Amino acid sequence: MKRRTFIAMLGGAAAAWPLAARAQQAALPTIGFIRANTPEKSVASVAAFRQGLSETGYVEKQNITIEYRWAAQGHYDQLPALAADLVRRKVSVIAATTAQAALAAKAATASIPIVFETGGDPIQLGLVASLNRPGGNITGVTQLSSELLSKRLGLLHDLLPAAAAIGFLVNPTYPGAESQARDLQDAARTLGLQMHVLNAGTEAEINTAFANFAKLRVGVGAGPYAERAEQFVTLAARHALPTFYQYREYVAAGGLISYGASITDAYRQAGVYTGRILKGEKPGDLPICSRPSSSWSST
Repeated sequence: MKRRTFIAMLGGAAAAWPLAARAQQAALPTIGFIRANTPEKSVASVAAFRQGLSETGYVEKQNITIEYRWAAQGHYDQLPALAADLVRRKVSVIAATTAQAALAAKAATASIPIVFETGGDPIQLGLVASLNRPGGNITGVTQLSSELLSKRLGLLHDLLPAAAAIGFLVNPTYPGAESQARDLQDAARTLGLQMHVLNAGTEAEINTAFANFAKLRVGVGAGPYAERAEQFVTLAARHALPTFYQYREYVAAGGLISYGASITDAYRQAGVYTGRILKGEKPGDLPICSRPSSSWSST
């Protein structure tokens, strides 16, 4: 073989290698991961999701790819466009975490499988018609955090038996906020308590709510707030208010007491379900996982 011909063949082969690598990567199943928060505040949740995937044999950049889409907290109006973009890219599965992201994904597609993670009741939110037989293209994991509101309220009352009133923060951007407030009022009446419910979605609104609770000198509880641990713990300490949380991450950040399902376990379960769907199981045949491990924590 002539030297010039050999060099030409070698150059052609070298040029083909990166093309082959790109083609192989493009052939990998793609998961669309959409969350109503920033990547900086989602590190632990994403790690738990990847752990669940690994339990079914999937590892990012080895045999799957993940397209991440983020909507900063309070900018939930961005979620429909983000979900629509994942649908246009024809991802294999959409992992929609937080109730707002799950509702956006459901509105965007009736064919691409969806795995949600939410703290609320998925039937009440309108995600599925049944926990045991979700049907259609959607399944997922719920912490049923809203169902534990009355339990948390009772524990806060045990902590402050002399208190005649309790303060509670409700996130108005959460789809189940209205029913959550009604449930709280019912639980408070059962305990003979006066309930001060304040809506607070933004950082400024939460600051104002804690200042108002400080004037009332009440114990404080809170509904679903994603990744607000540092702000809540700082405000509770500044105003010397006993505050009850739904996630142990708040206690790890210095909070007083928490009671609720493990959010990291919920994300791990979502990863497991995503992997099972990639292996061929139908989302509508997978019952909603409503029992991630619970945790009770105190400082």
